Amino acid sequence: MNPNIELLPRETQESFVVKYFDYPYFPTPWHYHPEYEIVLVVESVGKRYIGDHISDFQKGDLAIIGSNLPHTYKNDESYNQKDSRKRAKSIVIHFSRNSLGNDFLSLPEAQKINTLLNNCSGGFDIKGATNKKVQQIMKKMLDERGIYRWQSLLKILSLLSESEDLEQISRSNLVGVNEKESQRLSKIVDYLHSNYMDEIRIADIASITNMTETSLSRFFIQRTRKSLTAFLTEIRLHNACTMLQKNNLNISEIGYQNGFNNLSNFNRQFKKYYNCSPKAYRRQFLENGKSIII
Repeated sequence: MNPNIELLPRETQESFVVKYFDYPYFPTPWHYHPEYEIVLVVESVGKRYIGDHISDFQKGDLAIIGSNLPHTYKNDESYNQKDSRKRAKSIVIHFSRNSLGNDFLSLPEAQKINTLLNNCSGGFDIKGATNKKVQQIMKKMLDERGIYRWQSLLKILSLLSESEDLEQISRSNLVGVNEKESQRLSKIVDYLHSNYMDEIRIADIASITNMTETSLSRFFIQRTRKSLTAFLTEIRLHNACTMLQKNNLNISEIGYQNGFNNLSNFNRQFKKYYNCSPKAYRRQFLENGKSIII
């Protein structure tokens, strides 16, 4: 996948970047960068797109994202409302192999960290006890400088390299490389995310990308390993899951608000993706108090 390239500038005396962000909503488009990224959601909820994977995020979501792996975090629509007082807050670390020193990763003591970075092309969710430990270190890093901040980065990478709480995120080796194609794909993803509740025609998307419908379909499949229809359906289903968890609307209305033109189609697509009906999903969530999204 070829999204927009992004750069977080670092200070002259820094080899890597630690930033705290506080926005009305996360503004970053579908993008990539050569640096590895560790991102902690401090506050806010929404949908997370990393490589070929779509999932919900909320406070405490923590992930390490591989070099050049396309990703974006999209807040729920309520964050874009004119009078919204909600905030989207995060702590982000950008670092490269060079941040650790030219020969550091060749040291025997650093082999587990080297293996972690080699295996990070699809990114990892950071769960369990490791999540809590890394959160504490990242919050402390905001007040650290110099060698102390660098030591904290090493501590995080060491924890991750020995942890059993990591879950691979993206299964496809999607890499951002071409800025022109990046801008085009970013337009498509943003359009789908902003209009998923409406009827979407390929002709409408083709017009904003200056492509023929055939070229558009081929372009999207080649770069995402999914058709436009499949990608759009995933966006709709993930948003429907959030609504099933959070409000008392009837299932038919939830399907309609997420772009499914009738209840039978909504049920069929939902069961195909989650192996259960929307009704069973809501019942299981209410009984267990947690999402069954995979």
